[in-house]
Amino acid sequence: MPSSNCSSLLRVGLRLEYTTLGWNVVGIFILAWSALAARSVALAGFGLDSLIEIGASVVVIWELKGTNELRQRRALRFIGVAFALLATYLVVQGVIVIATNHRAGHSVVGIVWTAMTAVAMFTLAVGKSRTGRALDNRVLQAEGRVTLVDGILATAVLIGLVLNVALGWWWADPSAGFVLVYYAGRECHDIFRHDQSS
Repeated sequence: MPSSNCSSLLRVGLRLEYTTLGWNVVGIFILAWSALAARSVALAGFGLDSLIEIGASVVVIWELKGTNELRQRRALRFIGVAFALLATYLVVQGVIVIATNHRAGHSVVGIVWTAMTAVAMFTLAVGKSRTGRALDNRVLQAEGRVTLVDGILATAVLIGLVLNVALGWWWADPSAGFVLVYYAGRECHDIFRHDQSS
């Protein structure tokens, strides 16, 4: 691949990662406020997931800028621990919410933001996948899959919030949180399994 084309694709990859990073930084504040206002487990969990996505974006930005493998492995371990903490929080909080019959309030801001996030993450995931393939960069392609799952998670949280508002299905909110538990556990397992095999 010509170096000029490679440099152009690297710039595209970095722009995609900086966009993801910026979106999730803003999202943490919006989701934290919405989760507190509505006392929503799903919104709180999705806010923590956004924090993890920020870590993943930072790792890829380091990699695209040519940082060393040791630094990347340390960052990935940090992300793995963060996923484990997220899963633990969601399990404990979800069980408490269901056991105590806690009913989350409504959050129009949370609904709008998760809908926008789903669209943004699906769009960014496509861009990362294409750019990663063109660069033959497995790290960017893998992070594109994380972004794709982030869009799926946003959709799951959105469905839970809408069902709570439209039908009064209060259990849909913590149930959406359990979808995040599966994802967080799987990602944590994959990160540490890959770390041990490398």
